[in-house]
Amino acid sequence: MPRVYTNRRAHFEFELLERFEAGLVLKGTEVKSIRAGGVDFRDAYARFKNDELYLENLYIPPYEKGSYNNHEPRRDRKLLLHRKELDDLRAEVTRKGLTVVPVKLYFKDGRAKVEVALARGKKLHDKRAAEAEREAKREMARHR
Repeated sequence: MPRVYTNRRAHFEFELLERFEAGLVLKGTEVKSIRAGGVDFRDAYARFKNDELYLENLYIPPYEKGSYNNHEPRRDRKLLLHRKELDDLRAEVTRKGLTVVPVKLYFKDGRAKVEVALARGKKLHDKRAAEAEREAKREMARHR
């Protein structure tokens, strides 16, 4: 069973508008560490640098059996998307003030993939409304 890491906080903090699957440029010890477990999405986001999209602040713990070749845990990692997708994302981010957040990290055919979403930040009252709606659904399910 392949391991899928999800950013549960993203659904609470942001309204996710559009999702994209992106490849992730990793070093060997990062791949081994991801397979061993322990990815942390806290404060992770994507940002454009020189017409390329980079995932910043994603924590991948150092590989415990790695030697001096071990990776830096919070380094910037390049995301691989088609040029049209990158151009569309850049236009949305600059024009509408949206942000790009990672939602999932998983392996597909042996390659690391990240699902990123174009997102709009929720306000406090939006978060409260979403929480109330979830509670109402739980109550209805409990009484069935």
